[in-house]
Amino acid sequence: MKHPLRKVVIPPPAWGRGSSPPPGRPEGDAPHRGYPHHPADRGRGGEGRRRAGDRGDGRGKSSIEDHFDRSPELEEALSRGNKIELLQKTRAISDMVRLISVRQKEPLGLGHAVLAARPAVGDEWFGVLLGDDLIDSDEPGIGQLARVAMQTGKAAVALMPVAEDQTHLYGVAAGKALPDGNVLVERIVEKPPRGSAPSNLAVVGRYLLPPDVFAILEKVKPGAGGEIQLTDALAVLAQQGRLIGVRFKASGTTQAIAWDT
Repeated sequence: MKHPLRKVVIPPPAWGRGSSPPPGRPEGDAPHRGYPHHPADRGRGGEGRRRAGDRGDGRGKSSIEDHFDRSPELEEALSRGNKIELLQKTRAISDMVRLISVRQKEPLGLGHAVLAARPAVGDEWFGVLLGDDLIDSDEPGIGQLARVAMQTGKAAVALMPVAEDQTHLYGVAAGKALPDGNVLVERIVEKPPRGSAPSNLAVVGRYLLPPDVFAILEKVKPGAGGEIQLTDALAVLAQQGRLIGVRFKASGTTQAIAWDT
């Protein structure tokens, strides 16, 4: 990657998983679920602005767009109550990103959701943020991946160690250890059967990807239920020697939700 990260794709939680932000915006705060730019992932120094946030959206999941819109009624109430700090925080939410919603017409996997965002992303590197996973760090999780991608020219995924009896709940990566503590990924599998994981390094919901991953996703063979898995495209990048697993540094609690399905 030769330019700063400007675009990210934020797929919504799968059907029945997680919740969208409530219709009434919290006073100056962002919801923990469905919105990965929460301060737990922004880092204590702040996430920094992204030029655009592309959402692979689905029916009934448009309230996040409303969340980032201006709320005149709330702003007026805060102004009347002289709650200036909360008013500024509320207005800041709508200025964080330029949000572009792209409809995913069928829930056909994370790879399919990312592929749906192709018209909005265009021909540049981009991040993928999953709202199920929260990272508390001084340097934002996606920022750590962007820094590695800038240094190496390779795609990057966030990794964290998990207990051996939990590896079947995650995507798992393995490969050559690098001097900086990261991993040149040689193998990555989605939810391996119990006892067969190539390592205990689980993939957390942060990805930094090159634009040609879209062409790879177009060629991925759908799996069970017709789903297109992003992991299969990552496996192609790994085979090409183009994927770094970043053992990100967290200064607080990292919440990575594993769905046993």
